[in-house]
Amino acid sequence: MRTVLPLLGALLLALTAAVPASAYPGPGHVTGDVLVHDPTMIRTADGYVLYSTHGGLEARTSTDRVHFRRAGSAFATPPSWWRTYSPTSDVWAPDISHHDGRYLMYYAVSSFGSNRSAIGLATSTTGRPGSWTDQGVVYTTSTSSDHNAIDPSLLVDADGRWWLSFGSYWSGIHAIRIDPASGKRAAWDTTRRHLATRPASPHAVEAPHIIRHGSFYYLFVSFDRCCAGTSSTYKIMVGRSTEPTGPFRDRNGTPMVNGGGTPLLETHGRVIGPGGQSVLHDTDGDLLVYHYYDGEDRGTAKLGVNLLGWDAAGWPYAY
Repeated sequence: MRTVLPLLGALLLALTAAVPASAYPGPGHVTGDVLVHDPTMIRTADGYVLYSTHGGLEARTSTDRVHFRRAGSAFATPPSWWRTYSPTSDVWAPDISHHDGRYLMYYAVSSFGSNRSAIGLATSTTGRPGSWTDQGVVYTTSTSSDHNAIDPSLLVDADGRWWLSFGSYWSGIHAIRIDPASGKRAAWDTTRRHLATRPASPHAVEAPHIIRHGSFYYLFVSFDRCCAGTSSTYKIMVGRSTEPTGPFRDRNGTPMVNGGGTPLLETHGRVIGPGGQSVLHDTDGDLLVYHYYDGEDRGTAKLGVNLLGWDAAGWPYAY
């Protein structure tokens, strides 16, 4: 039942004060087809749908947020423009949201290690697999760019403004304004804002995701090395700001553009390199959705879910 996670979360929340800060929780209980990478999940009228990297954006569905089954992909046929940025038409890191009666999904088209990349947009009236219509390119970068157009994530701020954050390595994380009518880059504001970086080479920060909680905006990112199985060093970090475009600072006050970030979830036990995160606002609270590499299953990438709590100072923690 879907009540399993909330009940466990309530128990762990009561015990939080007695648990050392270095003791991270294990992922919440999930079953079925949970071999995913860069997951994004939303609750629809028919239940939960989760999309992830590869396979035309792989889809999984669940009625209870515990058991997941494969349900095809967002795209049965790759749009032809994908081949310009990925010879294999591989697509990564989707971000799904629902606004003004339609579902939007931003995603990245690239090849590994290259910043010749593009962010695309697809829309749907149901959010279900196979229902998506591709709307084409939103933003691109080239090998001469100082940043990378991957790992997109949409934020609608408290004033109703739309922002798309994205980025990986190079100069780090950036954001642009989005036109709500089209879902594309706003013609009236083409400024690119810089949100976060790692000053030291290899500048390993990616997978931005911004949410609003209370009077702050929280920027979640992944630090360090992804996609290397049990050799992965990915970790989820967070900073916050009173404005959707920063400056974001960690708990110690260090700006994220100077490498700052407060750890939220790191390698622990069999959970290796958690990252590629997103946050789902559900009926029982905020749910952290991510992938990790299972150290007891040959480093297989799996779905991780944990509820987010908020401490007295307004900082998130996983439980």
